Order: sequence, then C-alpha cells, then structure tokens
Amino acid sequence: MQKLFVFCLVIGTLFVSGLVAAMERNDRAACANSISCVNNLSSNYDENSKTAEFEGKILPLPQALAQNPVVQTSNVLGASSNKRIEIDLTNQRLYAFEGDRKVFDFLVSTGKWGRTPTGTFNIWIKLRYTKMEGGNKALGTYYYLPNVPYTMYFYNDQIPKWRGFGIHGTYWHSNFGHPMSHGCINMKTEEVEQLYYWAEPPSTKHTTYASDSNPGTKIIIYGTAPNE
Repeated sequence: MQKLFVFCLVIGTLFVSGLVAAMERNDRAACANSISCVNNLSSNYDENSKTAEFEGKILPLPQALAQNPVVQTSNVLGASSNKRIEIDLTNQRLYAFEGDRKVFDFLVSTGKWGRTPTGTFNIWIKLRYTKMEGGNKALGTYYYLPNVPYTMYFYNDQIPKWRGFGIHGTYWHSNFGHPMSHGCINMKTEEVEQLYYWAEPPSTKHTTYASDSNPGTKIIIYGTAPNE
C-alpha cells in the first residue's frame, strides 16, 4: 500500500511538472515578438535586408530608415525624473508628460492580434534598430520586420523582459488610431523619433540600457482597445 502511494505521488508530481512546463512554453509562445523576441538585440542597421513581410504582403524597406544618425539626447530635450508616458488603449493615443505638463500627444496603434498589456512599466532598453518576427503563417498573422526604428522595450514584475513588448516606429502600415499590432505600440516613425530621444535613459548610441542609476521612463497603459 505504501509503495502504491509513493508511486502515485511520483506520477502526480511528474504530471504537475509537465503541465507547468507546458503552460510556460505556451506563455512564452505568446511573446509580442515571438520568434526573435528579445533574443535579437542587434541595434545596427541591417543593410542586407531589403524587404519586410506583413499581413501576407512583401514590402520594400524605406530608404529613409538608414538616413538618420544617432542624436545626443541632451541636444534634443533635457533629462528629467518627472517624465512619464501614458498610453490610452481606448482612444489609441500616447501622451508624454514632464510633471503636469503634456509634452507629446500622438496617435498610435496597439494590439490587435495580441493584447497590449495594461499596468505600470519602465523602459529597460532602447534600440535604434531591431528585427521583429512572429505570428503564424497558417493563420495569416506572420510578420518579418527588419530595421524597426526607435524601439523602446518595457517590462514590469508581471510582464518580464523576454515578452518583448515595446514602443517603436512603423513603416509597414499607416492605419494609426486603430489596433494593428501583435501587442506592441506602433507609432509614426517621425513621431516616435521625438519620443525616443526624449525618454530615459538618454540615448547616445545605438543600444542604451536602463540602470538603477539611470532608470527608464515610466509607462502607464490603461483602457481597452477597440475590437476591430
């Protein structure tokens, strides 16, 4: 009887462990940038990439993507610990504040094929360029997007860094004001460029990490995206 109990206990433990592992794999598969995610943090412009793929269409990469040099943040706007970014999913808008003063008010596109998380986050890395790839070809949601400009990945205790959620520029659609992403916040490239050099940590090179002494700007996401 005791041996049977031990056997059942071992089998039960293995079953639970397998179930937890499967859940973790499924959770990882839900990453906003599910193939390259944050495993690819190359921030240099990829000159060999000439096309992108989105919604089953092959798109040429705009030449203008490679023409903007890194700008010293201090030459754009000053650093401030009172900065915060708010993203209103309901109205598909992004607001940037310094204290009570609104600095930016931009139209954005948030999650359609994947939910944009809500809550309070912080930027943990800024990348001048990065590759994003994910979705599912069978479902028609696959995307391959090299040289995504001005990416700011964010995280909190519930949404870890490997989930790959971020704010970034967009060259593959212009349907801002409507959900169009797999969970990230899509912005017009000329507008996210302003936000990128305004937000902390200050950017003086292609890859900039936040740190305890130089934390990333707070991001607050709220509301419910339209079901379109």
